[in-house]
Amino acid sequence: MQGRAIAKNIGMSARKMRLVIDQIRHQDVNAAYSILQFSKKAAAEPIDKALRSAVANAVYRADESGEALDVDDLFVAEAFVDEGPTLRRYRAAAMGRAAPRRKRSSHVTVVVGKKE
Repeated sequence: MQGRAIAKNIGMSARKMRLVIDQIRHQDVNAAYSILQFSKKAAAEPIDKALRSAVANAVYRADESGEALDVDDLFVAEAFVDEGPTLRRYRAAAMGRAAPRRKRSSHVTVVVGKKE
């Protein structure tokens, strides 16, 4: 049984989030929880939230189908970060000019599956 969660429009660049998501890909769920808990990166918090949601979705789908599912049997099957919309803002620069600022966002997708 698989569980999937998508967190959209997270206010952080995809490049920063990929550093953290690469660490939990293909890990056991419990190992991924501990990696995210002790990570110093700010991206660990929204990724942890998406992972917990994916696990809850997997458990819910298993209960609906009458299948017994233990959280210890789950692993991170897929985890990736896509770029979200970029807000374009401007800031005052030298000699009366405007300098662009790009506020990037990202979409996180986490899929957990049962070990074979």
